[in-house]
Amino acid sequence: MKVCRLSMLSLATVLLPLFSSLCLLTACPTPGPGGAAPADAADLVLQGGKIATLDADQPEVTALAIKDERIVALGSDEEIAGRIGPDTRVLDLAGRRAIPGFIEGHGHFLGLGQARMQLDLMPVKNWDEVVALVAEAVAKAQPGEWIEGRGWHQDKWDAVPQPNVQGLPLHDSLSAVSPDNPVALRHASGHASFANAKAMELGGVTRDTPDPDGGEILRDADGNPTGAFRETAQGLVARRTPPTEEEMRRMVALAAEDALANGVTSFQDAGTPVTGVDLLKTVAEEGGLPLRLWVMIRDSNDNIRAALDRYPARDLANHYLSVGGIKHSIDGALGSHGAWLLEPYTDLATSTGLNTTPVATIQESAQLAADHGFQLCVHAIGDRANRETLDIFERTFANLPDGKEGAALRWRVEHAQHLNPAEIPRFAALGAIASMQAVHCTSDGPWVPTRIGDQRAEEGAYVWRKLIEAGAVVTNGTDVPVEAISPIASYHAAITRLMNNGEVFYGDQVMTREEALRSYTWNAAYAAFEEGDKGSLEVGKLGDVTVLDRDILEVPAAEIPDTQIDYTIVGGHVRYERAAP
Repeated sequence: MKVCRLSMLSLATVLLPLFSSLCLLTACPTPGPGGAAPADAADLVLQGGKIATLDADQPEVTALAIKDERIVALGSDEEIAGRIGPDTRVLDLAGRRAIPGFIEGHGHFLGLGQARMQLDLMPVKNWDEVVALVAEAVAKAQPGEWIEGRGWHQDKWDAVPQPNVQGLPLHDSLSAVSPDNPVALRHASGHASFANAKAMELGGVTRDTPDPDGGEILRDADGNPTGAFRETAQGLVARRTPPTEEEMRRMVALAAEDALANGVTSFQDAGTPVTGVDLLKTVAEEGGLPLRLWVMIRDSNDNIRAALDRYPARDLANHYLSVGGIKHSIDGALGSHGAWLLEPYTDLATSTGLNTTPVATIQESAQLAADHGFQLCVHAIGDRANRETLDIFERTFANLPDGKEGAALRWRVEHAQHLNPAEIPRFAALGAIASMQAVHCTSDGPWVPTRIGDQRAEEGAYVWRKLIEAGAVVTNGTDVPVEAISPIASYHAAITRLMNNGEVFYGDQVMTREEALRSYTWNAAYAAFEEGDKGSLEVGKLGDVTVLDRDILEVPAAEIPDTQIDYTIVGGHVRYERAAP
């Protein structure tokens, strides 16, 4: 036996140098800790988790591997262990739920960043608190500096301001605390603003100023401006100087920070002017976008025509920026009485809302989109607005060249909040995407019947179940900064329709948990022609993953709002990691 061992040892000493020399000549790979050769080793491996892929052939796995921004393998921990090399980062999920990265289906990217740079009026409980916040800002401001804020909503205050016109305050108290600094405070919806006397003075607004097309200056009984401006009239009291490039870059950084902290790996931006899109393109090409953007251009038809040599553009900067939509708003918002209705408001019988962009202008945009490969994306909230929008789609599709199907264009109705029942089947028939935001239902629900009555609310308000059953594709989002950028809040709203007052807003319209997850992932990717790269976790797709601290597909619904984002992964890069408690 002893002789045999010596012989084997001698044989090894002879063969090992020969094998090593052969490897040097043929570049034999050196296995890593998990057995992976450098050429096969992943950049990132997730293991030990409950990973929902949304792939019907392999719906759940425990591990996946990402290399060069794309998924290269999915399976069990044992199957993926072979992808671990010496430089692979390994995240042990310890049983946590991982999902395809959340896609914010409708938000305002630069608006999110800008809101972070202004007064946050979302938490205020009444008009007096608004005035107090402005007074504090004035004390710190330079003479003549603009004081801007966003987020107030009169229907969410604990008291009606006195005096008021249509439930909105007069500007006197605001003007008193800021006599020399112009103040412009946007409604949470973005569809109304409140200004002080100085801002109105700079805008040349007097009792004789006419209402602009698609807008309204709210006036008191004597005809004097109260300080409230609806829809297009907001432009009269807005800051005249556009943001600098430095300010816009800060908006990008702040928006990305918030999005990633909330598990968002892709963001569908619902309208940026050409100048802003050009800046986003520059930042993307510099490698400065840590998440992926899909952008709608919101500008005049003339400005869009002038930019056709640059846009539409797909998958710029390694899939970090796509510019593929044209955005218009055909009406305003329900909260500001700006949604365009077929019948008058229940609580404002003199109004059916506002048509904020002429139908003819949007019809012209529709032809521009059809001719140049854009998706047309129309903000439509009221039932009249949705009907007119679908009519525009239908007229345009009827004139497409032979062989081109309108339904294949995947044009989008942004919000689709309040529908006449007759419009519900038209979404599927026209292939129109219902780009909805579930959190609007639970946020607005307590006062929606006040605006449009119980019958209209039940028949057509936030009816995503009816749309799904009719065959339409429904997506999800937050419309940030109208609401906080929380996919978790919108997911919870989608499956419960539970309002802050503890009541359920027409619960027969809830989504299932899988439907809600798909609305935030695969459906949103489909709505931007990106389902080949995003929306599910499959080999070859982008390695965009969100890791949660609890299983939103299984835990009691009451626990979902407390869900934390543990990791946000974009292309295999950990862009956000929650600090340990």
